[in-house]
Amino acid sequence: MIRLLTDLPGPAVATTLTPESIVMLPVGSIEHHGPHLPLSTDLIMADEFSRRIADASDQDVWLLPPLAFTKSDEHDWAVGTVWIGWETLMRTVIEIGESVAKTPARTLVFFNGHGGNIALIQVALREIRRRTGLRTFLMNASVPAGDTEAGFGIHGGHGETSIIMALRPELVSLDDAERWVPDHLAEFDQVKFNGGSVSFGWVSNDFGASGVVGDPTTANAAEGAALVAASVAKGVAALEEIARFRHAPGGEL
Repeated sequence: MIRLLTDLPGPAVATTLTPESIVMLPVGSIEHHGPHLPLSTDLIMADEFSRRIADASDQDVWLLPPLAFTKSDEHDWAVGTVWIGWETLMRTVIEIGESVAKTPARTLVFFNGHGGNIALIQVALREIRRRTGLRTFLMNASVPAGDTEAGFGIHGGHGETSIIMALRPELVSLDDAERWVPDHLAEFDQVKFNGGSVSFGWVSNDFGASGVVGDPTTANAAEGAALVAASVAKGVAALEEIARFRHAPGGEL
């Protein structure tokens, strides 16, 4: 069942939510995703996935409105990207956490659809917990790389395009899709986007003029629907674990 926290009158929050309630905040972005996907790609995924997960979960989940404007300055070269700096986003999510802490709920979950937010939210989890005592968690939309992407399908590629084709097909222009994969980086064992021992700084047009990092030409709605279903199932299982997670054995909420 989808429960929107903002549908409650203010006084009802104190009597409806309990310490077992989970407040979930979808976090997306408004950013360039190449010529074939909408600026709202990450926002659509964060909002739609969190709604479906909440609807399928047996937990007492309450959704906040999605946070649209986040740290997506790696795409600030591209017209249409609307972003806020890391200081602004950090302050925003911490202050949201402090607001949630005034409700009876003791658990705050960020459901994130944009990779550029991950490191910042991970820092915020500890800061919110330290300040408020809330149990804080981060869940991320799962978008695996496609077979033709050499592990680099991280932005506007096969997975994201397939998912948006399944969720909002009218917003996808596959005729404008092109393969933009930095194949020359596949030879590196240590310096990688993910899984290597060395990380590196980058902006999205470092790898090509389109700002895409991946191969959307192989995308299809059927695979997108399967990816959505798998992410929802994974999210439901994650919420079940979150609900029973305690930092110490036998610990209180």
